[in-house]
Amino acid sequence: MSHKRETVILVADDDAGHALLIEKNLKRAALGNHIERFEDGQQVLDFLFCRGERKRECETSYLLLLDIRMPKVDGVEVLRQLKEDEELRKLPVIMLTTTDDPREVVRCHALGCSHYVVKPVDYIQFAEVIARMGNFIMLVKVPQLNHLP
Repeated sequence: MSHKRETVILVADDDAGHALLIEKNLKRAALGNHIERFEDGQQVLDFLFCRGERKRECETSYLLLLDIRMPKVDGVEVLRQLKEDEELRKLPVIMLTTTDDPREVVRCHALGCSHYVVKPVDYIQFAEVIARMGNFIMLVKVPQLNHLP
């Protein structure tokens, strides 16, 4: 009988303060999942497409919290590349952004994001949003990524 591993949460956000806040509040929401942090879109693409030092593992479930405004490769482009890949399109992607521009929301959903969350500017509100997201993540069934490129 194969042992199902816990979903690994990938956080791609170039803002160190936001990334730390996300990690802290996911843990506060009683999520014990391993968290991998990426500072730009290129890093997370290299990890998922197995092109660098850090590589994803086969038969592991991942969930990506993806900031839209990032250096090198922005979140929308990361999302587009993931959803074009036969295996990686199964990965649930929650977009994180400071804008609630309806065109951007529509664009991200059209590309295949699972959810779109606007980061409140206020620290306490942001902490609450992440805590609610943590509760949501506990309920979500996430498929394994089975094939490496």
